[in-house]
Amino acid sequence: MVEQKWMSLLGVEPTSQDPIERPAENQRLASRHPHPLPVAMAVSTSTSTLPLLFLHRSTTSPNPTALSFPSSLRASPLRSRAAAAASPPAETLDLPSDTPPVGEGTGIPMLSSIGDDGEQLLFGATAGKETVPRACAQLRPSFSDSFNVSQEKIVIMNRYGEKLVGVLHEAGSKDIVVLCHGFRSSKESRTIMGLTDALTSEKISVFCFDFSGNGESEGTFQYGNYYKEVQDLHDVIQHLKDQKRDTRAIAGHSKGGDVVIIYASMYQDVSRIINMSGRFDLKRGIADRLGNDYMERINQHGFIDVRQKKGQSIYRVTKESLMDRLKIDMQSACMSIDPYCRVLTVHGSDDDVVPSEDAIEFHKYISNHELHIIEGADHRYSSHQLELANIVVKFARSG
Repeated sequence: MVEQKWMSLLGVEPTSQDPIERPAENQRLASRHPHPLPVAMAVSTSTSTLPLLFLHRSTTSPNPTALSFPSSLRASPLRSRAAAAASPPAETLDLPSDTPPVGEGTGIPMLSSIGDDGEQLLFGATAGKETVPRACAQLRPSFSDSFNVSQEKIVIMNRYGEKLVGVLHEAGSKDIVVLCHGFRSSKESRTIMGLTDALTSEKISVFCFDFSGNGESEGTFQYGNYYKEVQDLHDVIQHLKDQKRDTRAIAGHSKGGDVVIIYASMYQDVSRIINMSGRFDLKRGIADRLGNDYMERINQHGFIDVRQKKGQSIYRVTKESLMDRLKIDMQSACMSIDPYCRVLTVHGSDDDVVPSEDAIEFHKYISNHELHIIEGADHRYSSHQLELANIVVKFARSG
């Protein structure tokens, strides 16, 4: 049984369908706060009311006719056969399927490409400001079918003098949810755009942007760069604050999930954190991209060039950027988050990039934490965009 697998990982013995307590280790972690927060976990199906702090088991995918999300949330081919044929495979390194083609992540947008998360990136956000119709994500049957959302491209200067390009989706709320993309991806990825549609359909304004060195933003792409991306995020939130806009929540997918967790460990100006498919153990996954002998080669040469079959370099991993990733202590970061900051982790049980067990580790060390494991979902939530959107929107709307 799937429930037994996750309960075993959590170190608990299920006795009934009633809520079960966290493992003793996590109880000890929670007890370090003067005012303990709720620490119950329950198993639920996708159609039932989801309690605070639970392990989400999806027995079936939601019926698209019952949840009428925008078309961007529905499953669609990631790219055409022609586009797939145009992207040559890796030559010297056994790159995973989520690695994008040359050009993505260099600050130079492409008309259409595949991001690190295996998603189609649709570049060319509208400059200036315009009002566009968006279909309504009917999380509640009484909501209207459609309404207008204005989009404004905004350029924010980060502390290094680099222009960060983002899009503000005005949906009526004063406060904003900021969405953060993953490794070598962009604000145009399917996951980010799908969540933007879902949130704005619930009249929650959204700001999504490209980290420096990615998408349309200025700067040089770096392999690690976690702390610089945290600084980018802080500069974005500060800009919104200067514009009298409060940040309701920050949400990140894949590497972006790690960025928002680290952000919460350093700053206390956002009360809701959403980590989607973030990696807890940052030492894992490196060999999949760089080869098993990556440390030997980077110590010898000082860098590793990740290349495609034709020899064209995709990006360079320097020793400094690799160490930037390896030195991050995610356990310490999780335990440093303010106990009154609410954190949501969503992960797919069939994640092919970041093991779903990493979500359990986040749950062990974050005191005020809500956990959803979506059964059958992969790293990109390819067939589970509706479920992901429903979970994120509900958390963002909660008080």
